[in-house]
Amino acid sequence: MTGLTWVPASCTLPTEQQPLRVAEWDELFAERLTASTRPGRLRLHLVLAGGEDIEARVRDLAARESGCCSFFTFTVTSAAGGDVRLDVEVDPAHEKVLDALQVRAESGRP
Repeated sequence: MTGLTWVPASCTLPTEQQPLRVAEWDELFAERLTASTRPGRLRLHLVLAGGEDIEARVRDLAARESGCCSFFTFTVTSAAGGDVRLDVEVDPAHEKVLDALQVRAESGRP
């Protein structure tokens, strides 16, 4: 799986497209992530710096991700100062996927 061993079999995104999707998340996190908290073991809260079309970009990426990985629940909201909040929740069977997403977000991999 091209080094993406944490991607679960339940993900319906074709294997060859998975690295491209991961790269989209990595780019967003590297450019915009300002805060990350884990309010519960199945929930990740991210704050992304606002800017032109950032909320639309986050909503689009979250919609495409939930379309192929139905175990994700994304909630995108606007925050004070133009920031964008992204809450990510998973079911207990996919906690390790959320762990991996948090590591990627916090590492700021481009």
